[in-house]
Amino acid sequence: MAIQWFPGHMHLTRKAIGERITEIDVVIEMLDARLPGSSANPMLAELIQGKPALKVLSKQDLADPARTALWLAHYNAMPGVRAIGLDTSMTSPAKALIEACQQLAPNRGGMAKPMRVLICGIPNVGKSTLINTLKGKRATKTGDEAGVTKIEQRITLADDFYLYDTPGVLWPRIIVEQSGFNLAASGAIGVNAFDEEVVALELLNYIIPLYPEALQARYKIVDVASHTDEQMLEAIGRHRGAVQSGGRINLTKTAHLVIHDFRTAALGRLTLETPQEFAQWLAEGKKADAERAVRKEAIEKNKPKKKTRQ
Repeated sequence: MAIQWFPGHMHLTRKAIGERITEIDVVIEMLDARLPGSSANPMLAELIQGKPALKVLSKQDLADPARTALWLAHYNAMPGVRAIGLDTSMTSPAKALIEACQQLAPNRGGMAKPMRVLICGIPNVGKSTLINTLKGKRATKTGDEAGVTKIEQRITLADDFYLYDTPGVLWPRIIVEQSGFNLAASGAIGVNAFDEEVVALELLNYIIPLYPEALQARYKIVDVASHTDEQMLEAIGRHRGAVQSGGRINLTKTAHLVIHDFRTAALGRLTLETPQEFAQWLAEGKKADAERAVRKEAIEKNKPKKKTRQ
């Protein structure tokens, strides 16, 4: 199952970023620390090519700290890139962001050459929450729903530091299948674009071998590793009382519970990918996408030509 979600306002955001980028000194890309690779927008990478980039791993308090360290090292090894982790417990995120941007663009600063920074990322990655923290008030609307911010905003963090906020934007087509599942599980994709039961099964399939203790602690299920994803979903439904008449498990309700427990970290601090895993998924996705393009071209070539009237 391929998950896709690209509302109309995202086309406008893509255009706005393309127009704004020429004036920008540093680009901050917010990433979800639980799925950094999947939450990095390849379309954005094309738009900001050549600009210094600060990768901010948000929600690190919800993610596996060992895996967050792997991702920070991965990004910090890239030229022209800095990476830091942020979460709601940080007392001075503005200072951390300003210092990181100054390291990336040391020749900017002061009233004559103010730092101009664009902050962007996928929907529901935590941009609005961060900006409200930076401003010390509700500067932007927030919500646990993909696609809340709809227009660009300029925020002044210091006299010589301007931050341009943009709406969350995905890309027109997700070529990495696992990324689609991970984005749906995290809340980055509108709920009407995916089947919760399928996403919950994929989520369980990934975390059963990696985080069995988390599942056992939350749902009181023993010998977690011996369960398939389907068996685990049924066992969770039974434990949580999602039982219908005749003893059948309400799998839809159970799937919703599992996804909610992941999003709120009720399952603990989990991360759904490593840099190496994502690199492999991306290579496979690009290969499949290239093969799809070849098939599409062949179909177009073999289409009978329309006869023109004489």
